[in-house]
Amino acid sequence: MTGFAIVGTGWRAEFFWRLAVELDDLDCVGVVSRGKDGLPVPVFRTLDECLTAKPSFVVTATPWSVTPGLVAELVERGVPVLAETPPAPDLAGLRELWARVGASGLVQVAEQYTRMPAHAARLALVRKGIIGEPTRVDVSSTHQYHAVSLIRTLLGIGRGQADVRAVRTIARLADPLSRAGWAEPMEVKDAATVIATIEFDGGGLGLYDFTDNQWHNQLLMRRLLVRGTLGELRDNEVVRLAAPKTIARTEIVRRQTGYDLDLDGFDTDHITFGDEVLYRNPFQGKRWNDEEIAIATLLLDMAAWVRDDGPEPYPLAEGIQDHRIALAIEEAANTGLVSRVNPEPWHD
Repeated sequence: MTGFAIVGTGWRAEFFWRLAVELDDLDCVGVVSRGKDGLPVPVFRTLDECLTAKPSFVVTATPWSVTPGLVAELVERGVPVLAETPPAPDLAGLRELWARVGASGLVQVAEQYTRMPAHAARLALVRKGIIGEPTRVDVSSTHQYHAVSLIRTLLGIGRGQADVRAVRTIARLADPLSRAGWAEPMEVKDAATVIATIEFDGGGLGLYDFTDNQWHNQLLMRRLLVRGTLGELRDNEVVRLAAPKTIARTEIVRRQTGYDLDLDGFDTDHITFGDEVLYRNPFQGKRWNDEEIAIATLLLDMAAWVRDDGPEPYPLAEGIQDHRIALAIEEAANTGLVSRVNPEPWHD
C-alpha cells in the first residue's frame, strides 16, 4: 500500500482524497489544512505534522503563488511531489522553480488530460502510425497548459523552441452553465476567444482555440484534430490512406454501458477502432466520469513511479514547458506580435 498526503483543501484537492478511497493499493494518509475540519481523511495543521505520517509522495493542490515555495520545501526534505498545474504562475517563477528543484528528479506535474479515456485512445491510435507521422494538432476544448500538453503529446514534440502568434476577439455568447450549475437567470454576455498558432522548431504545428468558460458551456462543441502524413483524425473519425488507391474512413467507437435496456449500470467500457481496442477502462464498475478516471490513473502512475515500478508520470520539465508556451500565447494575444519561446534550462 502506497500512502500519499495532500496540501490544500480546494475542489481539486478533493478529487485526490475522494478517489483514493476507491483504490486498493493507494491510501491518502491525510491533508494539510489550517482551517478545515470534518474531512473524511486525517487533517494535519502543519507540513511537519503531516510528514510524520511518512507519505510516499505529496500532492500540492495549492494556489499558483504558493505552489513553487511549497514544492521547493518538500524537495529539500527529499519528498517526491505531484504538483497541481501549473507549477508556477509566470516565467520568472518557472525559471526560479527549475533552478531550485529541476535537478532533484523528485517533481512530477498533475497533468491528467492525456489520461482521459477519449484522449488516451486517440493518442494510442496516433502512436500506432495509423495516420502516419503527426504534423499538426488543433485543440478547442480546454485552456492554456492543458491544451498545450495535448498538442505537444499528440505531435510527439519535445521541449524546444517555438514561435507563437495569437489573436483575441470578443463576441456575445449565452453562458448557461458554470461549475456552480445552471445560471439563473441565464445571461448573454461578452466572451473572449483566443486563437493561436504554435510553430515548433524542427516541424509541427499546433492550433489553439479557447473561449471563456468553454469547459462548462455546453453550447460550445469540443474539437480535436490530428493531421498526419497519411490522413487525419477528427474527433471520433479517422480518414487515411489504408492501401494504394484506397482511402478509408473509420470511426473511433466508445462503448458506454447503462443506456436503454443495458442494465449493467452507467460506465465506460472500452474504446475501439474497428476491431482493435485502443483503451479499456481500468476502473470498470466505479461509474467514474472521464476526469475522475484520468486523475485516478495519474495517482496510480505516480505511486508506481515512487516505487520504481513505472516511468515518470509527467516530469516537471514537461509541465514547465506547457505553461511557458501558454504564457507565450497570452503575450502574443495581448501584443499582436510574434512571441518567441527561446531556449530555457529545461529544454531538450
